[in-house]
Amino acid sequence: MASVNPAPPSSPVRTHAERTLITPEGVDLRLKLGTAGQRAGAFLIDFFLLVVILVIFSIVVVAAGLGTIGAGTIEGVEVVAVIWLLGFFLLRNFYFIAFEIGRRSATLGKRAVGLRVVARDGGRLTADAVIARNLMREIEIFLPISFLAGGEGVDGLIALIGLLWAGLFLFFPLFNKDRLRAGDIIAGTWVVHAPRRKLEIDLGGDSLDEATPYRFTDEQLDAYGEYELQTLENVLRAGNTETQSNVASTIRGKIGWEWQEGDDDYAFLSTYYAALGKRLERRMLFGNRRRDKFDTGEERGED
Repeated sequence: MASVNPAPPSSPVRTHAERTLITPEGVDLRLKLGTAGQRAGAFLIDFFLLVVILVIFSIVVVAAGLGTIGAGTIEGVEVVAVIWLLGFFLLRNFYFIAFEIGRRSATLGKRAVGLRVVARDGGRLTADAVIARNLMREIEIFLPISFLAGGEGVDGLIALIGLLWAGLFLFFPLFNKDRLRAGDIIAGTWVVHAPRRKLEIDLGGDSLDEATPYRFTDEQLDAYGEYELQTLENVLRAGNTETQSNVASTIRGKIGWEWQEGDDDYAFLSTYYAALGKRLERRMLFGNRRRDKFDTGEERGED
């Protein structure tokens, strides 16, 4: 379980938006929570993208002739409306869930403003947590919107209830110190500020630096999986030298790497990060995905 602790005397002074997250490996990830403005901006970007996709979908429906069913009749309009609403429901849920289950744990809107979703207990962000936090959005946002958009068929009382409902969930993050949506509370997640700073060695590189003194065997790389790769990326991007030193020491002990005079923790971690990423990519090409260091593949029937 992650713990939120006050900063020790030797640590830099932290703002009210910063949290100490202790991973199962004992790594201290100092996280900065996303602001209400950043989260609202990310959602507006995502919502705009959804609207654009939905407009394209609507055009495709009409072009395919589905929009002409009973053209000019109430029945035809209702058929198109049902198709449109069903497509919008599937689209918005697939969009948020698919992107947040991915390695970056962020939608396009969150990436644009430098946010990502993380588990509050320091563990791997699970599919169950992502699905739970995003399905709650239906209750928090889209259900009251449907009340308000009901037009003449909705009386004033229902519209008022929808407005109060929307307002309650809209301002809910402002009334708790961790700025959590109701979906975050249920799923056990945080939305943190994690801008994508350039690493000296990145997974996108064509090859590792031939001059590096750090070379790892497949056995040493197989000690960790995708979750540890993501955690290591967070450590490198955060730039905290004390944390990097602790993580480097932990990895050396895990893989049996003997520390030598002149070793640079950041260079060691960067090289291991790049090599581990490429190792995991090669494994995936052969259908052997490793989600974390405890994943042996046996549950999925892999050899």
